[in-house]
Amino acid sequence: MESIFHEKQEGSLCAQHCLNNLLQGEYFSPVELSSIAHQLDEEERMRMAEGGVTSEDYRTFLQQPSGNMDDSGFFSIQVISNALKVWGLELILFNSPEYQRLGIDPINERSFICNYKEHWFTVRKLGKQWFNLNSLLTGPELISDTYLALFLAQLQQEGYSIFVVKGELPDCEADQLLQMIRVQQMHRPKLIGEELAQLKEQRVQKTDLERVLEGNDGSGMLDEDEEDLQRALALSRQQIDMEDEEADLRRAIQLSMQGSSRNISQDIPQTSGTHLTSEELRKRREAYFENVITFERCQNGFKIGNSFLAFHEFKAAAAAAAAAAAAAAAGGSTRTAFTAMRKANH
Repeated sequence: MESIFHEKQEGSLCAQHCLNNLLQGEYFSPVELSSIAHQLDEEERMRMAEGGVTSEDYRTFLQQPSGNMDDSGFFSIQVISNALKVWGLELILFNSPEYQRLGIDPINERSFICNYKEHWFTVRKLGKQWFNLNSLLTGPELISDTYLALFLAQLQQEGYSIFVVKGELPDCEADQLLQMIRVQQMHRPKLIGEELAQLKEQRVQKTDLERVLEGNDGSGMLDEDEEDLQRALALSRQQIDMEDEEADLRRAIQLSMQGSSRNISQDIPQTSGTHLTSEELRKRREAYFENVITFERCQNGFKIGNSFLAFHEFKAAAAAAAAAAAAAAAGGSTRTAFTAMRKANH
């Protein structure tokens, strides 16, 4: 589709768009078509002057505006026909008796020019496919071979005049490309008026939304942002409290361990430079390993519990561990130490 030349509507220059879309290029401008229209006006004036420049018909003709163009950019069929003669092309009325006698199937033609009131547009075959090149559309519209006859019949029913373009059209890139490939069109192009109306509606909706936002001064958005901030702060404070509890627990356990170490050193009888007996060494090792195991259990329990109640339970466990260590160091058995620790916990 990108290779197809398609001029979109500007003002009332539909005749210019019709010719350029037919020839597939910027072949005619408003100035050139105006020159052709002035030439036709002069030829008509000269024919009217043959009846006498003083005649009533001649004076009436001079007072009338041009029938070949107007200030809006409209050009007559005579202007279009003369413009096509430059390229060796001629127009034949599609529903004229002359053409109907030929019995030609529309699908075997190459192009048509359609007119209703003051609008002109082209229907042309490019490669092996037909396209509606109406300048009022946002792009070329693909027409199937089976639909072409129905499309032309519908235009005639709506009051369009249809002209068959006879002659060899100039070569164009789109025709050469579409001889090798066929295109598919998923969505029909919209009328320019429909697209403009849709864009206008979108602009109106956007303006209304901006007004609503300005009326609210963004308070709704600010409230949501403030709520998010408050939730973030609450989570942050909760995390800080948990970290503080964990630090307190660690300090309590550490102090308990330090206290038990001091008690052990104070309760154990000092030897005057003599070596400890094997029984004394065994008791000290048991007391040491009991402290280590109890401390690790306290740490793991805090990670699992992570609550205020767990904090006090583990703090009590630490104190029990210290008591157990002191009992072991004082000469009690390991079982007696564990019994003391359970009583302290309960």
